[in-house]
Amino acid sequence: MNPEESETPKTGSRTLETLQPGSDWDPSAHPDVVETLSAEGLAFKVWGGDWCGDCRDQLPALGTALEAAGVPSERIEQYPVEKTDDGEKTGPQMKAYGVERIPTVVVERDGTELARFVESGEKPIPEALSAQLADEISGRP
Repeated sequence: MNPEESETPKTGSRTLETLQPGSDWDPSAHPDVVETLSAEGLAFKVWGGDWCGDCRDQLPALGTALEAAGVPSERIEQYPVEKTDDGEKTGPQMKAYGVERIPTVVVERDGTELARFVESGEKPIPEALSAQLADEISGRP
């Protein structure tokens, strides 16, 4: 059976160890980011692997931010990604969302993608997503 088709996201519990809160990212230093991430109706889809160095480095900050924002676990879908012996990454919904590198975080509202973070960036994941979401949430063009 193809894992791409058979596996469903893990919602309601933190199945990615790397998404556990506990990083140097301080939510009290970023109240605007926490407020943006707490906006009503946002759903967070997170692809990562506990074996992945980038995920171990970056996803705890997202976990901390989502916890500080009070995002209910039902709005966080976790898609564990495995790496095959030949280096290929496999996991649920990767093809459907065009995920090739991890960590990847997609933020949606009502099924529409509003923001995406892929692998690495100049800012931590919560700040990068917040910057992308700011105009969408405020309704500015």
